[in-house]
Formats: sequence, structure tokens, C-alpha cells
Amino acid sequence: MKFNYHKLSNSKKIRYLMNYKKNSPYIVFLHGFMSDLEGKKPKAFLNFAKKNKLGFLAVEYSGHGKSSGNFVNGNISKWSKETELLIKKIVKKNLIILIGSSMGSWISLNQFKIFKKQIKGFLGIGSAPEFLENLMWKKFSSKMKKDIKKNGIISLKHGEYEYPITYQIIKDGRKNQVLKKSIHEKLKVTMVHGEKDKSVPSIYSKKILKIFKKAQKKLVIVKNGDHSLSSKKWLKKLMKELNLIIN
Repeated sequence: MKFNYHKLSNSKKIRYLMNYKKNSPYIVFLHGFMSDLEGKKPKAFLNFAKKNKLGFLAVEYSGHGKSSGNFVNGNISKWSKETELLIKKIVKKNLIILIGSSMGSWISLNQFKIFKKQIKGFLGIGSAPEFLENLMWKKFSSKMKKDIKKNGIISLKHGEYEYPITYQIIKDGRKNQVLKKSIHEKLKVTMVHGEKDKSVPSIYSKKILKIFKKAQKKLVIVKNGDHSLSSKKWLKKLMKELNLIIN
């Protein structure tokens, strides 16, 4: 895969993947929290776009993968802004089909206020809107809350991963509430969620569907599916759902 870099300033750059198409809809893939573009999903969606003669853009937010910056300085506002910048630079006025993986769905929802006339479809995978408050902060013990307020950061163990969680990202998350919004555009919205997702309950996919008042909506619960849905079998399922959104 050939990666590109967009310079934000002399010292900062954002890595992205693209398939340039002049007058065609673009698939825009947004990855999850502490993820990157090296995974199986961005590659699979890029290949899908090429095969179907569609444009493609996948953004790697600052502090992730090979993009500049420190993960602990990032937050939802910043990563949403970087996404907006790259959509404006690459996709321009073309139609958009958003694909959000986990936190990527939250960042996708933030794009609706800017590109709502262009967005024709939205595919969510293990969507995690407002996870910082609901799946982290609300579950922190009072000692954890005290520590993060005092030190500005705590290390959070989750499965085999350890996440450095800052107080600033928690506070920023509160400024990015999306679940009380209403979106009235007509588009196709499909939420795919693994039945055995240990990170994010499927209720969050259902909450996203409620936001869309006039969309053609669909919830797909993947039997035995995990959070990332990256295996060959599940990727095939995702492509099938994407195909239904496009056609």
C-alpha cells in the first residue's frame, strides 16, 4: 500500500491512504482509538474502492500510526478537525460514504455538520460514540477519577492493551456529544456490531440509528462477531453491507 502524507505545518504531518477518482463517490474510512492504517480493514476497503471504481480516503489521526504528534495530546475535536481537513483536500465536492470503525463512527458523526449534503451513506463497525464518558469515565473508581484529575493522565488496562487516558480527552469528549443530535438527511445508514464485542455493547449502534430521522436504517448483529470484525469471513460481510449502501 502506498501511503501519502499531508503537511499540517513544518513539523506536523498526517498519513493517509487514497484512491483518486475525479467524479465519483468516495469511501471515507475512519479508524478506531489507538488504531492505525496498517490493519486489514483499510486495505480491504481500499481494494473494494479500486475494484468498484470509487474514490477512497482513509485518515490516520495525529498521535496514531505514522502520523505526527503524541497520542496523549489528541482528542475527538482535534481528530475530527484533521478528518475534515483531509476530506476537503481529497474528496472535495464528491459524494461520501463514511465508514467508521469504533471511535471512527463518533468522528464520522462529527462530519455531518460540515458535509451533510455530500454524505450518502454511513457504515458503522462496532461503533463507539461517546465512549470516553460512558464506557470509561462512568466506570472509573473514585480513586481513578482522583488520580486523573491530579496527574492529568492514567493508564487504563483493557484486554491485552494499555491505554494512556488523559483528563483533557475526557473533558473534550463532553464537548463532542452526538447522541442527542437529530440528522434529517436521506441516506442509508447500516450499523454492524459483533455479538461478542467485549469492548463496546451493541446498544451504541442502536443509539446511532436513533439519530437519523429519515434514513434507510439497518442494524446487523454478527453472530459470534468480535469488536474489530477483521477476519476474512467478517470482512466479506462488511463488503456486502457496503455494497448495499452504494447500490
